[in-house]
Amino acid sequence: MGNITIRDIAMRANVSSTTVSRVLNNSGYVKDTTKKKILNAIKELNYVPNAVARSLSINKTNIIGVMVPDLNNPFFTEVVQGISNVADENDLNIILCDSNENFLEKEIKYLKMLKEQRIRGLIITPTSEENKYNSMYLSLLEDLGIPIVLVDRDVKHSSFDGVFIDNVKGAHEGTEALIKSGHKYIAIIAGPNTSKPGRDRLVGYKKALNSYDIPIKDKYIMHGNFKLQSGYELTMKLMEMEVPPTAIFSSNNLMTLGCVKALRRLNLKIPEDIALIGFDEIEIFNILDLNISVISRPTHEMGKLAMKILLEKINKESSDDSPTKRLILSPKLLLKGSEKYNFKG
Repeated sequence: MGNITIRDIAMRANVSSTTVSRVLNNSGYVKDTTKKKILNAIKELNYVPNAVARSLSINKTNIIGVMVPDLNNPFFTEVVQGISNVADENDLNIILCDSNENFLEKEIKYLKMLKEQRIRGLIITPTSEENKYNSMYLSLLEDLGIPIVLVDRDVKHSSFDGVFIDNVKGAHEGTEALIKSGHKYIAIIAGPNTSKPGRDRLVGYKKALNSYDIPIKDKYIMHGNFKLQSGYELTMKLMEMEVPPTAIFSSNNLMTLGCVKALRRLNLKIPEDIALIGFDEIEIFNILDLNISVISRPTHEMGKLAMKILLEKINKESSDDSPTKRLILSPKLLLKGSEKYNFKG
C-alpha cells in the first residue's frame, strides 16, 4: 500500500484531518469514542507516522497563514487589516501570501510553503472552488491538519468554517435599484463562472429581472475575471452594440474601475449617458467626488470575524463535535445617484 496520509485515516474513521492530527500529536480534546475510531483506522491502514514530522508538528508556532487572491484589490486589503488587528491583540504573527487571481498553481505552491512553516491555522480566499485541481487542492488543505477558515469564497465539497456575504441578495438589490430608476436594458459585468461570488451575483441579477418581467438578454451578460482590464474591455464591447444598455451592474470594485475608465474614454457621463452600480466601495471614487452607487460589504468586520473563528479553533474552545461555523453577512445598498435613468434617451 502506498504512503498513507492523515486524510486517508480521516476518511476511514469518518472524521476531519484536524481531529486525526490531534490524536497523533496528543493535543486538544477528542472524544474517547472518536479517538477509538481513529486508532482503529490507523491500525487497519498500518499507518506509521514520520517521527520527524510528528515532532515538528508538536513544536507549536505563533504564526498563522493568510492567503488572498489579489492584494491590489482594496477589498482584500481591508479584510487583511481586520485579520491583523485581531492577530496583534493575541500575539500572533501573519505570513501573508498573494496567490494572484486565477493562478491556482501559485496558490498550491504557497500552501506547501505554509505547511513547512508549521503555521497554527490558515485563513484563505481560494482563487476558485470548481476546477480540475479541486480534488488535489482540497486534499492539500485537509492534510495541513490545522484549523482553516474561508473568507468570501468557498471550496467545493468542503466543510471548512467561513465568513461569507449574501451575494445573491446584494446583486438583486443593486439590479432592482436600476429597474426602479426606470431601466430595462441592464447589462452585467459578471465574475468568472469558477467563482461562487461570480455565479451568485449573476443569479441575483437574473432574479431581479425576472421579478419585474424584464427579459434576460444573453448579449448583456459579460463574464470578467475580477480585474480592472476586463471591466474596461467588456464595457467597451457593451457600448459598441447596436442597442447598448442604459445601465450596467458591475460585479466587483476593480471591474467597476475599468468600467468607469471605459466610459470616460468614450466621453460618456454617469448617469446622464449611462447608469452604473458596482459591487464593493472604492475609496478613490469618494476622493474624486464620483458618486457611484455601490453594494457595500463590511470588509474589515469580515476579516475580524474570520480571525476570531480561527482563534476559537486554535484555542480548542470548540469541541470536536461542534458544528461548522459559516457566517453569511448581509451587504448594504448605498445609492449615490449613479443609478438614475436618462429620461432624454
